[in-house]
Amino acid sequence: MLISVQTEDFDISTEIAKLRANNPAIGAVVSFVGLVRDLNEGLSVSAMELEHYPGMTEKSLETIATQAKQRWNLIDCLIIHRVGLLQALDQIVLVAATSAHRGEAFAACEFMMDYLKTDAPFWKKETTPEGERWVDARVSDEGAMRKWNVDAESALS
Repeated sequence: MLISVQTEDFDISTEIAKLRANNPAIGAVVSFVGLVRDLNEGLSVSAMELEHYPGMTEKSLETIATQAKQRWNLIDCLIIHRVGLLQALDQIVLVAATSAHRGEAFAACEFMMDYLKTDAPFWKKETTPEGERWVDARVSDEGAMRKWNVDAESALS
């Protein structure tokens, strides 16, 4: 299990290759890469700054990766999340899961992303033509998390 909170960009193929690490039991690799959008809620976004609480953030990401491994028969998983000042279209997050079969990896990857969007301790501030603004989780993200029958309190315990 690889968890990283970092300022530097990541290379998807390098990270997936490390996750696979010549393991012949892996039959599926599912990954998701999130990007900084250049438009949000009708406004152009030129940059996004992400803040986090070191130590707490990594622990939270470890918790969700552990929960994913407990819920699904995963071989391994990773979460890489960037912090600091990012420009529109920059990579912001990589989530991946490996398993013997695709269904387990797809479900786990979606679960980890839903958690990241709602409960991970990141604070996002966008730069728009109207100035800077803090970004909250969307109602649709909260709904996505509910489908896993997990609320914020149980997800973090």
